[in-house]
Parts: sequence; structure tokens; C-alpha cells
Amino acid sequence: MSSDDELARRLRAGDETALREVYDRHGAAVLYLAQRLLGNRADAEDVTQVTFVAAWTGRDGFDPQRGTMLGWLLGIARRKAVDRIRSSARDQRTAETVQAQPSVPPVEESPERIVDRLLVADELERLPGEQRRTLELAFFDDLTHPQIAEATGLPLGTVKSHLRRGMANLRRRWEVDGATSGSRSTGPSRTL
Repeated sequence: MSSDDELARRLRAGDETALREVYDRHGAAVLYLAQRLLGNRADAEDVTQVTFVAAWTGRDGFDPQRGTMLGWLLGIARRKAVDRIRSSARDQRTAETVQAQPSVPPVEESPERIVDRLLVADELERLPGEQRRTLELAFFDDLTHPQIAEATGLPLGTVKSHLRRGMANLRRRWEVDGATSGSRSTGPSRTL
């Protein structure tokens, strides 16, 4: 059996069998620490695996002058366990936030409203790219003209022109296709 110094030299040289030997020698200690920190065998096994992957990819960072191989591995395992704990806490906070949100009753859309939305989407696809993008930013993302200019890198005057022309094109196509008939409403209008 190799000493830790010889094992470290082989590991740093990229010898994959050395990694297996390191795992055989120190895997149980890493798993024990991970399980003590996490309190969960499945998470501890995941952290143990991640620890040895990190040890392999960061093998050049091991310096036998600074400590033992076991100490180095336990340090990696501790950091990985802390990362797992933090990630779980974030996930828990996110789940609690989502659960705390009031449920919104589903809104039934009328068939006419669905058809209108499909027609608008189809007409938007027919517009030139920059006009379509400025309209989407204005109406779907609710950005102001200066915000659209910043987001697209276009001058403010060009943004205003694209919006004006895009709306005019949509209006013309909408009227030509006969989509604005009778009592069908497209919702509140927005002045550009």
C-alpha cells in the first residue's frame, strides 16, 4: 500500500488508480463527516461523490507541506456540505415564498379573445425584426421608450419610429384582414 505522500504524487500526476486508492482509504471518513453535517445519508453520498470529483479536478491544489490528504479531503467535503445546506435553504425559501402567494383563480378566456391573441401574434411575426422587437418590449415587457433604446442599442428616435410604424402596420393588416369587426374588442388602447 502506498503512503499518502506517494499517493498524492500519483494523484497529482493524473493517475486514475490513485484516485480509487484515495477513495478506498479516505472515502468512509469523508462520508461520515458529510453525514454528520447533513444528517441525511443520500445527501451525504452525493457530497462524498462531489468531494472526490473536486479532489480529482483540483488535484494540483493539494500540497502535502500544508497538511494531510485526509485533511484536504475533509476540507473539500465540508465546503461541499455547506454548499448543499445553503442550496437546500434557498430551495426551501423559494418553495415557501411560492406557497405563500395567493392562488389566482383561472381566468376563462372567450374564444374571441383567444383568436385575437393568435391574430396579433401572427401579425407581429410578419413585421420586420426591429419593429417587432420594439413592440414586444413595449407591450409584453412594458418598457418605456428610453428603456427600449437602452435594451436594443437603438437611438431613441429610431425606437419611436419603429413603434409608430409597427403599430401602423399592425393596424393596417388588422383592418385589411377584417379582424376589427363589430363588437370584438382588443382591450384597452395604449398611446405611443
